Amino acid sequence: MLTYEDCLALAELTEEEVDAIAEHEKLQDGVPVLKRIILDDIREAAQKDDMERVLRLRQVLAHFVKTHPEARTSSPQDAALPE
Repeated sequence: MLTYEDCLALAELTEEEVDAIAEHEKLQDGVPVLKRIILDDIREAAQKDDMERVLRLRQVLAHFVKTHPEARTSSPQDAALPE
């Protein structure tokens, strides 16, 4: 498993540079934003009837929620998740 520091080294960025990017892109609330992105991608794949991608993204979401306990809280967007 890669650590945060490993990812910084691979990206050849400093922690301050990553913080600046996150601030610029309004990603300070990273976990909820990433969860929303995954949910949006699932909805988009479902609208395109790309069930293979829906299933793959559901696995991504399950892993994300498992590894980020703060993502377990549901939001109104969760209710619209395609079956």
